[in-house]
Amino acid sequence: MNVSGVNTVTEFILLSFSCPREVQVLLFMLFFVCYILTLMGNGAIVCAVKLDHRLHTPMYILLANFSFLEICYINTTVPNMLVNFLSETKTISFTACFLQFYFFSMGTTETFLLPLMACDRYMAICRPLHYPTIMSSHLCVNLVALYWVTAFLCYPIPIYFIIQLPFCGRNTIDHFVCDPGPLLALSCIPAPGIELSCSIVSSLMIFITFFIFASYTLVLRAVLRIPSATGRCKAFSTCGSHLVVVSLFYGTLMLIYVRPTSGNLTGIQKTVTLFYSSVTPLVNPLIYSLRNKDMKAALRKIPICTKMNQSE
Repeated sequence: MNVSGVNTVTEFILLSFSCPREVQVLLFMLFFVCYILTLMGNGAIVCAVKLDHRLHTPMYILLANFSFLEICYINTTVPNMLVNFLSETKTISFTACFLQFYFFSMGTTETFLLPLMACDRYMAICRPLHYPTIMSSHLCVNLVALYWVTAFLCYPIPIYFIIQLPFCGRNTIDHFVCDPGPLLALSCIPAPGIELSCSIVSSLMIFITFFIFASYTLVLRAVLRIPSATGRCKAFSTCGSHLVVVSLFYGTLMLIYVRPTSGNLTGIQKTVTLFYSSVTPLVNPLIYSLRNKDMKAALRKIPICTKMNQSE
């Protein structure tokens, strides 16, 4: 696929958000605060699950992995975006761009974790007697490890073929992250095979979403049969928070990635990408922990939180 005689691209220019300098500084301050809060919120959940042995159950193991993934996820995009807000050149090297593309694509691990979390809730509510034997902590850890390995192996081949494309000296990306759609748009030659493969992989999210909502349909039916009002409220609280996270993640993701090169408006694409890469990692810890008594109790036992409570 490589074409000889074309200009070699050694770096890309990420245009990010076109706005006055004062607005750029304001955006830097806003997203820097969000970035720190996201690291603190998700890091606290990981520490709480690790330190409290009562939370070494499948539900919380999955939640800790989800929070750890969010930390990795934002660290691939937000630091570079913050630098670009204050930078005049807004450049990223060719290698760094594709490394960012690769690790940003690691977000696909969420498409494996969220169905597993849905399955866990389904088993806990709809099959409570079989739950301890089927969904053991050992099985949960093995499945999570398998999903992490699968996510690492999903994108090297597509990225390799995109790297081989000639860019003919085009290096301006109207985005704040190296994303497959904008990168394919820079190529001098059409790449229908790569576009089709990306679309097929992205479209799998639709089937995963159907699986999740089918699981929660069964969960909802089981919850409505619980005779105790307290039991119904507890079940709705746990499942409702997960369903909100699923809706936020898949709703924004499918909006632009089911057809990654279908000509989405650039402004909308950047806004939606910003939402699921920066905003949802911030709100997820709040959704999962604020209404969970066990998680709140474990968070209070973290040394830093204990010292803060004592100082008050």
